[in-house]
Amino acid sequence: QVHVVESGGGLAQAGGSLKLSCAASGSAFSVDAMGWYRQAPGQERELVATITGGSRTNYADSVKGRFTISRDAAKNTVYLQMASLKPEDTAVYYCKLNYRGPTTGWGTRESWGQGTQVTVSS
Repeated sequence: QVHVVESGGGLAQAGGSLKLSCAASGSAFSVDAMGWYRQAPGQERELVATITGGSRTNYADSVKGRFTISRDAAKNTVYLQMASLKPEDTAVYYCKLNYRGPTTGWGTRESWGQGTQVTVSS
């Protein structure tokens, strides 16, 4: 079983910054990709940013130039540095891990975290 746990959410003022962390743990797995998604009340979950095992990144247009995703491969941890926050960034942020390993028969599986609340006040 592979798990991911997010941390670092909280309250920020518009224009401020927050940094989220997501740590993956488990036995014998390799990371295909890790990413951040968010879900605001009454809205569908949406992609924020992803990073592959080869460190290729992808961002939603709404966060380009403001958010930066990075990864510490040795720690199986992904970070989301959020700057120039806007009230519309308010949401629950979820981490997703795409992984594979002997326990999956080397097929790709995904694991989601429980989410961390980010609230941006105007």
